[in-house]
Amino acid sequence: TYGPCLSPCSTFDVAVVGAGIVGLASARELVRRHPSLAFVVVEQEKELAHHQSGHNSGVIHSGIYYTPGSLKAKLCVQGAALCYEYCHQKGIPYRQCGKLIVAVEHDEIPRLKALYERGLQNNVRGLKLIGPKEIQEKEPFCRGLMALDSPYTGIVDYKQVAQSYAEDFQEAGGTILTDFEVTNMEMAKESPSESDDGLKYPVVVRNSKGEEVYCRHIVTCAGLYSDRLSEISGCSPEPRIVPFRGDYLVLKPEKSYMVKGNIYPVPNPRFPFLGVHFTPRMDGSIWLGPNAVLAFKREGYKWFHFNAGDFLDAAMYSGLWKLVLRNLSYGLSEMYRACFLSAQVKELQKFIPEVTVNDVIRGPSGVRAQALDSDGNLVDDFVFDGGSGDIGSRILHVRNAPSPAATSSLAIAKMIADEVQQRFEL
Repeated sequence: TYGPCLSPCSTFDVAVVGAGIVGLASARELVRRHPSLAFVVVEQEKELAHHQSGHNSGVIHSGIYYTPGSLKAKLCVQGAALCYEYCHQKGIPYRQCGKLIVAVEHDEIPRLKALYERGLQNNVRGLKLIGPKEIQEKEPFCRGLMALDSPYTGIVDYKQVAQSYAEDFQEAGGTILTDFEVTNMEMAKESPSESDDGLKYPVVVRNSKGEEVYCRHIVTCAGLYSDRLSEISGCSPEPRIVPFRGDYLVLKPEKSYMVKGNIYPVPNPRFPFLGVHFTPRMDGSIWLGPNAVLAFKREGYKWFHFNAGDFLDAAMYSGLWKLVLRNLSYGLSEMYRACFLSAQVKELQKFIPEVTVNDVIRGPSGVRAQALDSDGNLVDDFVFDGGSGDIGSRILHVRNAPSPAATSSLAIAKMIADEVQQRFEL
């Protein structure tokens, strides 16, 4: 169980802000390494893994796309292996259904071959390039000129994985407080009433209801709010988070036989996002998409979700305008596809010509916490930072944990725990 119950004086060695999959994995790793210390995870929602961790495609990525040598590449390959091992140990259902990255135009073939080389450099297992005949053997309804076959790509329900991390954390003595929206972090003026050992817990974390947690150190894993928490604590507001909503379509159940594993397009380096793909789910459904459109609220899962503060925050950020102007035609076509089902289906038909508008229904949406720098570049790798001064030196902000953060969560957690150990000398 977890809940908002607080004793009048709650003291912990480390407070982790954010109970998404990265926050929970990190808290679990920390309590396992330091069983004698007290840890708390605070979460603004009433349930765990409520945002990005519970609204994603559920793919266990193998690590093909990422720049060789980058943290993303290294942590994804390690993380996928750890994820499979963890699910196997805990009896969490998963499927290693594989993935084809399919070239449907001749000019995509050189990019596909380059992706194959990159995957090899990243030590992704089992990769091979296959031709039209083998594509149809694996995906009878898919058409393509050439494909990159990645047999170790899989699927899982990440919300279930995150809940399991939470159980591990609590079994090891950790505390989870939900419905705890952090609004303030500051140095305590005095120690909590019951502790007579001076300022052993010098940092106070306060929520919107005025409840307080005292601690020695803070780790923030706040996804969509990572820049805001950094600002609250007096650290840098950059990189800024701009929310992008991705809407999925779903194949009607009677048509789900058309797709066996993941089918992805060859990414186009001119565009900032990946493009639509076919994703089987653990419940047997097939998700198609997503598109990528600016969300007008940080947790805006629907078209009409709007928050003036969030909207102004994004609209007044020069980095967003630079990104928009560089990708104007792409952005407009994404908006068009979001409005008209037929336009999205046309994209899907490049891979599976048999799919029609009558075969799909509108499905769920997710919001991606996209980190942007002031030049309008998507921040592509993980960003960890703290600050200086009394508070800054006691905080580690996990600023950007982009996709594939869910796949990489156990590997990211080891890295965060190393960083915490080093910075705070636990």
